[in-house]
Amino acid sequence: MDTGMARLPLDDADAQVRRWFVAEMTRLKCKVVVDQMGNIFATRGGKNASAPPTAMGSHLDTQPTGGRYDGILGVMAAVEAMRTLDENNIETQYPVAVVNWTNEEGARFPKSLIASHIWAGLSPLESGWTLQDVSNSKLTMKSELERIDFLGDLEYSYKVNPLAAHFELHIEQGPMLEEQNVKVGVVQGGQAYKWFTLDIEGSAAHTGTTPFYARSDALLLAARIMIANNALAKKHNGLASTGILTLQPGSVNVFPSNVRMTVDVRPPSDEVLDALEKDIKIEAERLAREESEKGCQLKWTTDFVSPKVTFAPACIESVRAAALATVGPDAVIDMYSGAGHDSCSTSAVCPTSMIFVPSKDGISHNPKEYTSPAECATGAQVLLHTVLNYDAQRTQ
Repeated sequence: MDTGMARLPLDDADAQVRRWFVAEMTRLKCKVVVDQMGNIFATRGGKNASAPPTAMGSHLDTQPTGGRYDGILGVMAAVEAMRTLDENNIETQYPVAVVNWTNEEGARFPKSLIASHIWAGLSPLESGWTLQDVSNSKLTMKSELERIDFLGDLEYSYKVNPLAAHFELHIEQGPMLEEQNVKVGVVQGGQAYKWFTLDIEGSAAHTGTTPFYARSDALLLAARIMIANNALAKKHNGLASTGILTLQPGSVNVFPSNVRMTVDVRPPSDEVLDALEKDIKIEAERLAREESEKGCQLKWTTDFVSPKVTFAPACIESVRAAALATVGPDAVIDMYSGAGHDSCSTSAVCPTSMIFVPSKDGISHNPKEYTSPAECATGAQVLLHTVLNYDAQRTQ
């Protein structure tokens, strides 16, 4: 079964689904606004109409070779929750909203969560607007928002556009739920991670006339660094990966003078993150100095930092109550997220939690990503009742 999807942020496919989302939310009599980062907020009124809404949020953008469930399930389930409220004439105590966050994946503009980060006051607006397309540096987030007509007028800040709480349904993107044969994960928070760009400068030369001892091969050093990163991450019980690698000059008979590579580091805690980062950089410098023949120069740039987050107890309990009522105690577990999500951003400024449903074989960021219709329906049911639970206990 082909369940792949390639919908990069702010491309034509993203523009199309954004227009559908706005039209559907408008049909459901929601007030729809777009902020300066292209985040779309669709709000349905409640008895206390002037209060900030309880939000259900996720994202519609994907990886270049992604699936149809990562992020998308959360938005589609939230839309279905709004339909259910409308069709059954349910009036909530407080407004309820659906949010589509921009560029969650960071696949085209390489800072994941950037739009929700900016909304939460964790990054300045210009840091998002000036992000360049990884394939075409002439294109920025701001220029593409303008091109597809989603550069909104609403100020980007939570101070102007607050949420009372944020709930996100998401596929697990790992194997735990499936392996333990349970239906729902009650997410307690998310692990820390950092993204780096490492520029390696060597010296290009002829592959046939330059002996090994006379080389400064930037690509060979990059390979050694990747192997070292893998070993160090295992030592720290974390993860370290490279997803993008570019080189120059790019000729069959010239070994590269320059390599640019990404380094994604994900340990279980902030303390381990600092230690792993230190070890990775020390070992990379040693490799550049001692195991690169004539040597290479390194330049590290920190692109993105997401500290470990712990979600709000009241939101966690709303999720737990809904999950237990939907699937029973034997099908629910507590867990932490190994991936970053927009909920990690929102948790800095409003009560937040997440709901996980199984990913077949633990696969995500891949066309084989799959969650069954029944599992999607379970997640949607838990999301709706989570919001209703939280709405019933709100006092402001």
